[in-house]
Amino acid sequence: MKKKTVMRSCLALLLALMMVCSLVACTRGVEKTGVWENATYTKDTELGSGEKTVTVLVVAEEQTVTFTIHTDKTTLREAMEEHDLIDGDESMYGLMVEVVNGMTVKYEDGGYWWGITKNGVTTDTGVDGITIADGEQYEFTKTNQY
Repeated sequence: MKKKTVMRSCLALLLALMMVCSLVACTRGVEKTGVWENATYTKDTELGSGEKTVTVLVVAEEQTVTFTIHTDKTTLREAMEEHDLIDGDESMYGLMVEVVNGMTVKYEDGGYWWGITKNGVTTDTGVDGITIADGEQYEFTKTNQY
């Protein structure tokens, strides 16, 4: 009888330890190194309120942060500007994104830029021309690949 009690206690302790480790792993953020030194958010974050929910992944230097944005805005630019997640220079084509999540990436500084995909497919317009819909996923990736 005593063996069963000890075994149950050990299993309960092991389960509790595994849950704590999982929680720590899920809440751990990115390391603030390289471009991430200036990041506004270093952990997955949920922002806003609204009818539409879009997911935005920010990928740079082999690290990722995910934003779940609830919004009533129409374009990706509006939804991200609503939470100060992007900035850049205005051009004749719209906003040239240079800052994502507080991280600046300029082509002049090493040939990198922020590439944008929608549901895994490279977009053919900038953030001004991307109309958002509920459930979509976008990714901003620091890249130098065409």
